[in-house]
Amino acid sequence: MNMGESFPILTVVTFLPALGIVLLLLVDKNRQLLVRNVALFTSLVTFLVSLFLYFKFDPGTGDMQFVELYSWIPSLGMGYHMGIDGISLFLVLLTTFLTPIAIWSSYNAVTEKVKGFMISILALETGMIGVFVSLDLFLFYVFWEAMLIPMYFIIGVWGGPRRIYAAVKFILFTMTGSLLMLVAILALYFVNQSYTGVATFNLLDYQGIQIPFNYQIWMFLAFALAFAIKVPMWPLHTWLPDAHVEAPTAGSVLLAAVLLKMGAYGFLRFCFPLFPEATIHFIPLFSILAIIGIIYGAFVALVQKDVKSLVAYSSVSHLGFVMLGLFALNMQSLEGSILQMLSHGISTGALFLLVGMLYERRHTRLISDFGGISKVMPVFAAFFMIVTLSSIGLPGTNGFVGEFLILLGTFRENWLYAAFGATGIILAAVYMLWMYQRVMFGKVDKPENQKLKDLSLREKLILVPIVIVIFLIGIYPSAFTSRMEASVAKLMETVNEKYRVEEVMPQVQPRRDFQIDESQLEVSTHSFGGGEIHRGQ
Repeated sequence: MNMGESFPILTVVTFLPALGIVLLLLVDKNRQLLVRNVALFTSLVTFLVSLFLYFKFDPGTGDMQFVELYSWIPSLGMGYHMGIDGISLFLVLLTTFLTPIAIWSSYNAVTEKVKGFMISILALETGMIGVFVSLDLFLFYVFWEAMLIPMYFIIGVWGGPRRIYAAVKFILFTMTGSLLMLVAILALYFVNQSYTGVATFNLLDYQGIQIPFNYQIWMFLAFALAFAIKVPMWPLHTWLPDAHVEAPTAGSVLLAAVLLKMGAYGFLRFCFPLFPEATIHFIPLFSILAIIGIIYGAFVALVQKDVKSLVAYSSVSHLGFVMLGLFALNMQSLEGSILQMLSHGISTGALFLLVGMLYERRHTRLISDFGGISKVMPVFAAFFMIVTLSSIGLPGTNGFVGEFLILLGTFRENWLYAAFGATGIILAAVYMLWMYQRVMFGKVDKPENQKLKDLSLREKLILVPIVIVIFLIGIYPSAFTSRMEASVAKLMETVNEKYRVEEVMPQVQPRRDFQIDESQLEVSTHSFGGGEIHRGQ
């Protein structure tokens, strides 16, 4: 019997950080060390509990596991519905793994309003986990919006000199997409009710209906805009560099490692299975936008003078790979995209941690202010080199596996897309290694750099788990791909089944007040992962 049927493990993992907030409210704000330790302890317990999901997960099925379903607002069809599959499993674990690391990294970096900061981090963790485990669209939207609030405060209160501008820009971009997504959720709700006569926000129930192509187009675009902003895809990326540069280190880590993945996750969980015809229709557009993002992000990163800004623009490029893999729509590319989400979260999170450690010592992030750092901080330089190589996809590190699978899958569908996308790997090596050379090598010609202290024990302990995961994914990727394979296969099957010409007409006859104009249906074919699938336009 599934453990989720007898014990609400997902609820526990989701709301343990919220329990930590309750404990923090009982602690005197002047006892800063105790506040930090309570937050760290809460996040560590959350991570340890979440490991249960990995070890008890059944890799042989693509169905939702650890499912919890309770009636919430029955008159409107809203339920408290949670569950995970191989797609969301590792995103939950990524969140619980990096949150204690982010908290521990802030011990010296955040010295004012510590209690408020820790409450914001724990609230953010609950929101992020909730997004990945929600199977009710209303519940999903609640978590999606709720996690914006703590991130807004993390940037706006504890950020850099332009923190207010960055925080407002972040909230305006994301809220705009969120409101359009809310409209699409309501449209989906009423379309489903028209077909079945049942009012429900249950995501799994929506996968049983065939939505007319013209409706799919508009609902896909509404969802896709919200998710593309979150990724962020070019040209909707402009909020990201400001948010990254101004956010405190812990905020940048969680923003890059987790929040950006919610956009790609949204495409996998909602756009592909619910709107398969629209997905196929927009493959060329989103593939081209992804390639532009890969190349554009790399070139802009190449000219950055601020190390943190360089890492921020590298995220635009790396997430372009994720989107390119998603819209190649085959097993290899989808598994590669999910793995690349994890790899980017680990590598870029580590880069922000290292940049933050350097900033705490020098209070500058300008590349020109450094030089010869490896001579005075050799341990720091070693960690930085490992993370840099993982970021550019060196074989044996986490970055290589995901990018290889993405390019392999993309080449099967369109070799030209793969060829252009591969240039991003070359450019990544250029801007990352050039940055490393200027910061780490050369003469130590500035007096401030000669006095720098190497990593403390706390900082080493923060980085060691990340390095272990970098090599674990790179050397033994099947520990991850084996648990996502069945879920990806089921997603492909769902899209394929709904896309066959025999099922262009809805499986459930619509009511008379909701008719389809059959003259608008036209059959065409598209190569899909080695097989033929059919589209009604």
